[in-house]
Amino acid sequence: MIKSNYFQDNPDLQLNYNSLIDWKEIVEAYEQGFGDAKKYKETGAENLAMAPSSTEEAKDYYTSVLDSLGELMGTLVAQKSQEMDHEGLKYSDGKVTFPKAQEECYTALRDAGLMPMAISRKYHGLGLPVVVQALACDIAARADAAFCLAFGNINIVEIMERYASPEMCEKWLPAIADGNYSAAMALTEPNYGSDLPSVQTKAVLGEDGTYRLTGTKRFITHACGYIDAPSVILTLARTGSPTSGARGLSFFLVKGEDVHVANIEHKMGLHCSPTCEVVFEDAPGELIGKTGYGLVKYSMGMMNAARLTIAAQSLGIANGAYFEAKKYASERIQFGKPIEQIPAVRKMLDKMEREIVASRALVIEAARSIDLYHWRKEHLLKEEGKSEKDVNKDETLRFWEKMADLLTPLSKYYASEGCIDVADDAIQIHGGAGYTEEYDVARIYRDSRITTIYEGTTQLQTVAAIGGVVAGMSPTGVLRNYIDQQMNGLDASQDLVSLRESLEECVQNYRSISSGAKKDELAFEVVETAARFLCGLLLEKSMQRLTGDDLDKRSALTEQYHLDSLAMVAGNKMKLQRAAAAFAKATA
Repeated sequence: MIKSNYFQDNPDLQLNYNSLIDWKEIVEAYEQGFGDAKKYKETGAENLAMAPSSTEEAKDYYTSVLDSLGELMGTLVAQKSQEMDHEGLKYSDGKVTFPKAQEECYTALRDAGLMPMAISRKYHGLGLPVVVQALACDIAARADAAFCLAFGNINIVEIMERYASPEMCEKWLPAIADGNYSAAMALTEPNYGSDLPSVQTKAVLGEDGTYRLTGTKRFITHACGYIDAPSVILTLARTGSPTSGARGLSFFLVKGEDVHVANIEHKMGLHCSPTCEVVFEDAPGELIGKTGYGLVKYSMGMMNAARLTIAAQSLGIANGAYFEAKKYASERIQFGKPIEQIPAVRKMLDKMEREIVASRALVIEAARSIDLYHWRKEHLLKEEGKSEKDVNKDETLRFWEKMADLLTPLSKYYASEGCIDVADDAIQIHGGAGYTEEYDVARIYRDSRITTIYEGTTQLQTVAAIGGVVAGMSPTGVLRNYIDQQMNGLDASQDLVSLRESLEECVQNYRSISSGAKKDELAFEVVETAARFLCGLLLEKSMQRLTGDDLDKRSALTEQYHLDSLAMVAGNKMKLQRAAAAFAKATA
């Protein structure tokens, strides 16, 4: 792997960070009047010492975090990635042993205090907005996707800040943020993956007031803990009857020491990330929040955050593949010249680059949408004591929440599918050498394949996004409103205008189809059309902030991206036109 600072050496990431992200908007949304800085002045609490008191201080703080992360990821983790992958994990009698190189990397990141990014400063976390968290995951996954999971796993406990009692948060979150525990999310069971309402692990309340959990969970990342950091497992379990569905499920914190790790999976990729089968036998659990909300509110909230994380991870994996392919193509001499000068190879590299640039634009916009509603909503609920009903009357919050509900699955689908394509091209550029384990692209390719599967397959992301696209494009829909806002004052290219017209037509034809089964079959075509248009829109919008060479390059890249999109969307439009015409004829 290339040895460098993975924050500093990435031109598009730097362009977004320094020129395209509206930091005033993001900082104001997250800091909510710089309350942490004010509390620090009042109390001198050490955990609030780094709290910024201005937009400039906040950006400097974020820069220091990402720069430190980029240095460790590029100069340590990336250099150990192949060693960790080839040695892998060892399992024996319920215990998992990690490669020594992985222990070294984990300890370095933990000692640097770089892990608790999603945990607030109140509970010893770094206190970072979602946009910065996404950039951090992008950086980390480029170095090693498997280690990225280990590095970031404790951040799933941010869901506890929203729903657990203050006493429970005080008990657990500082200890987790300090690295004394790792964390895992246990939703899936051997017979129930995406069908979470049917989960059967049960939780029974005893006479002593303690819940006891019994059942089996599968595909649970890091349920085994991490080296000297035992796990806490956030677990979905049934407190209602076996047939009570989603409303019968609740959410618990279970100590890893109270469960048995029955096995770890032998996987195609992610070789140093343990994927565990976990057996709960009368294991004590602490209830998080209220009974009956485990799936419909708590787990779904955690899954949405996890989906954005995988979108950012996909982006990082694609970055790793692209930079390794670019380096190889500049060094590999064939026919008397570097292969990057061969038009067919140059064409591949250019497409890889523009797909990564488009993915980053979409992932950052999804993260921005969360930042623009989530922190304000939490502030109103917890600091100002407003009711959920009153908060939900805020039209701006509702707008960005609906946009986040759409952009999260959209970015997860788009970035993960693109990640596999970029990794595949990286292998192709390396030729036969890329098919050997001597080069990092072999590992990158293997690791990429999971991204369209875990935290919800592309097919499930399509299901999650289609309603937001179709309802959102109604005359008063949220997506239409968003598009109109973004295009206001934009000197849109004819290609972008054509893509919008195609999206309108695709949605109209989709609505006209009366068969539910046919709609399910064609939902992806509508979602893909929306994703390509939105990426193109974000690219054109970004050009308003650029000048000189940056503008020239972005303009040329966007023109080629639109050309790709027009070709794809033409096929989608034809399928929907023919399906709509067939149903019109059948019902005439």
